[in-house]
Amino acid sequence: MQGTRFSILPTGLLEAYRGAVAAVPLHKLAELEDSELSIATFSFYTSVSAVFSSKIEGEDIELDAYVKHKRFGIPFLPDHTRKIDDLYGAYQFAKTNACDRTNLLAAHQLLTRHILPQGRGGRPRTTNMYVTTSTGKIEYVAAPPHVVEGELEKFFADLATLRGMELTMPEVFFFASLLHLVFVKIHPFDDGNGRCARLLEKWFLAEKLGEKAWLLQSEKNYYLHHNTYYGNIRLLGLEYETLDYGAALPFLLMLPDTLNLSETDA
Repeated sequence: MQGTRFSILPTGLLEAYRGAVAAVPLHKLAELEDSELSIATFSFYTSVSAVFSSKIEGEDIELDAYVKHKRFGIPFLPDHTRKIDDLYGAYQFAKTNACDRTNLLAAHQLLTRHILPQGRGGRPRTTNMYVTTSTGKIEYVAAPPHVVEGELEKFFADLATLRGMELTMPEVFFFASLLHLVFVKIHPFDDGNGRCARLLEKWFLAEKLGEKAWLLQSEKNYYLHHNTYYGNIRLLGLEYETLDYGAALPFLLMLPDTLNLSETDA
């Protein structure tokens, strides 16, 4: 870890992060158990991921209804389920493929099948991007279009470096969250960036720590605290060129906090 140089990932908070998570029971990840609802053709916790990641983006669907649709075949209108079905499929794809550039772009194509026009999935945007709240307030201004491809090149180079490194468990959690945050700040695509960033975070965790990571309800935790989630992203500043990653610790600590979800929450 020491002496490793990254192109875009800021690591200045790593020591502070190690101290902050020293008392967090990260080992509980290995104790997670799948739901009895899961079968060979259906994953309950993939449904949790897809539903709550979609709900963060404003989709109006409840977990119980989606499980009835996906597990038991109860029909709903296609418009009610197909975006979540696409995201579910992207998570399933990630479970059997490497967390790399080619597959991340392919996953984005899958999860935006009913969001973006044909041919736009997995392709960097060429227009300005402002992320706003439901009331029209600007949350942050994404990377200018003329730097998006270059920033993505740096991002994927750093991802490749991380995939080849031996990391401690706190370091894996740190970099998973950091990949999520930096990806969201670049906001490289026309849409589906948040969904893709949350998938990437868990994908990286699973590649480094094993398949139990797919059972972590991080997307649900972000949804339950979505005002805090967006507020912590906003702490870095409004404009991409002047982001202060020194203010990122509250966001980075939200992922390990998922392990503190109560039984009633879970």
